[in-house]
Amino acid sequence: MRSLWDFNWVGVLEFLPQLGVGLLYTLLVSVVGLVIGFVLGAIFGLARLSRFKIVYAIASIYIEVIRGTPLLVQAIWLFFALPLIIKYTLPSVLAGIIVIGINSGAYIAEIVRGAVQSIDKGQMEAGRSLGMSHHITMLKVIWPQAFKRMIPPLGNQFIISIKDTSLLSVILVPELLFQGRTIASNHFNSVEIYTTVAVFYLAITLTLSFVLRRTEKRLELRA
Repeated sequence: MRSLWDFNWVGVLEFLPQLGVGLLYTLLVSVVGLVIGFVLGAIFGLARLSRFKIVYAIASIYIEVIRGTPLLVQAIWLFFALPLIIKYTLPSVLAGIIVIGINSGAYIAEIVRGAVQSIDKGQMEAGRSLGMSHHITMLKVIWPQAFKRMIPPLGNQFIISIKDTSLLSVILVPELLFQGRTIASNHFNSVEIYTTVAVFYLAITLTLSFVLRRTEKRLELRA
């Protein structure tokens, strides 16, 4: 039985540039995807609060369908099934960004809805009594307070989405795990490479968790 020290860990240094490229793609897909997801989440989260049944129904269908299906299935459908319908195959990175955006948007929508609903209804009534319209009150009074409450769960969603990018290797997005699999299959150093990939993910998530905790403490002090 071989111990961990019997493997060629120094040899991993040779492949760090390639893993670094994968890390950049992981962050690119995560960040851009989450920006798209936040926009979708804000739109559909507020739509879930709409008094119009059609708007509420459309938002509910989107949220339930996306939350009710695995991200891996969504990625495969978008990259392999959709081209059969539209006769065009999306570039893998673009497909990955879209998948992360659509998937995270459904979860962010519920974060937005919950944060807005947590604000006391008296805030809206106070804004209306000052002569502001419903939309202006929402923008200037409700939303700033709700956004502060969204920050911790949004940070958690960011961490989840970064880890979810590892599933995008199945649609050939050259992210961190894809690069690791390529190296390991060519050089037969699975233990060293996959351990290094795991350390990369752990470093990212621990850093984000630290930043998130600091942000939460600052928000508590300002409250």
